[in-house]
Amino acid sequence: MTELKYEVQGSWQSAPGGVTLPRGFQASGVHCGIKKSRPDFALIVSEKQAQAAGVFTSNLVKAAPVLVTMEHLESGFARAIVANSGNANACTGEKGLKDAEMMAEGVASLLAICPQEVAVASTGVIGKALPMDKVSEGIRLAVSNLSPKGSGDAAQAILTTDRSTKEVGLTGSIGGRNVSIGGIAKGSGMIHPNMATMLAFITTDVAIAPIMLRKALVQSVNESFNMITVDGDTSTNDMAIVMANGLAANALIDEEGPDFDEFCRGLREVASSLAKMIVKDGEGATKFVEVRVQGASSVEDARCIARTVASSNLVKTAIFGADPNWGRILAAAGRAGVNFHPDLTDVYIGDVLVACSGKSGGFDEDCARKALAEKNIEITLNLNIGNEAASAWTCDLTYDYVKINASYTS
Repeated sequence: MTELKYEVQGSWQSAPGGVTLPRGFQASGVHCGIKKSRPDFALIVSEKQAQAAGVFTSNLVKAAPVLVTMEHLESGFARAIVANSGNANACTGEKGLKDAEMMAEGVASLLAICPQEVAVASTGVIGKALPMDKVSEGIRLAVSNLSPKGSGDAAQAILTTDRSTKEVGLTGSIGGRNVSIGGIAKGSGMIHPNMATMLAFITTDVAIAPIMLRKALVQSVNESFNMITVDGDTSTNDMAIVMANGLAANALIDEEGPDFDEFCRGLREVASSLAKMIVKDGEGATKFVEVRVQGASSVEDARCIARTVASSNLVKTAIFGADPNWGRILAAAGRAGVNFHPDLTDVYIGDVLVACSGKSGGFDEDCARKALAEKNIEITLNLNIGNEAASAWTCDLTYDYVKINASYTS
């Protein structure tokens, strides 16, 4: 199992430790038998009650742990996140809800906290009941193995078809205090904007009010996890949760201002790094693609077009074959539901201008194919009608994606 790397921009600095980098957090990842051999049960715990917020799948079909966690986080506080892989506990009816509640109750009992302080997550095959005897053993093992260095183990335990762990840690300064933000995530297939098939758990020692924490999370998700796509499918189990325990002892962030803006920058950096890792680890993927839309009338227009182009199967298969078929790119933009002028739009593959003002730029096909043969590819659409811009991230669509998903439950 490999670990994907990330690059930090701005005032925040990378640091090892993931979700246990911030003060007062411990984590663990163990094997309890839900999966045959790989770790399948994770736990993240704050030593004190933390402010908490979550963003969840927009899919109408929501898994039991999503429904339970949505209810538990209504208070704005949490102490722990428990997650299993190998079984989604989705489409499992009343039993699934009871099992998700039992996961929270089991963790709460051993940690001597309230069940409502426990967020629950599951990922894996849909439609199968959780093996609660194994879950109970997982809870016992996870609690007994909690460690201030356990982030990597937790990152391993939440994976399904992922080929790589996804872990980020950042340090910075807010109000003259040293602060940290850490995160882990899973996701490889069933990934699409409006929350992907992913789990993301973020921790921080920043002191921030619940309402401001939720505002910061929603903003960061809209600019990161909601701007990625692998295959156009959204899941029943997606969630992104952040816990902030305040142990950095900065002045409480309870309103907008410089401290809130700085926290948002750090949170966005963590979320974006994790989101890009998910795309790079897309099922069967061989290439990472950034679709940039600039010169738009609004940020939302730019995001909509970027997401539509990034999710086009025709664009993604052309990228896999290194085929500079720019018509597919412009056609995808045209069905995004955004009003723009195709005859003003320029399209670039890397640095190669392949379409100028909506027509062929008479480009060098060999140069364009060479750009598409790279592992990291940039596609740019300049609408030339405004000053706003946005990016979406995707991967190529390959033969291996079909192979992986043709036998997912076997």
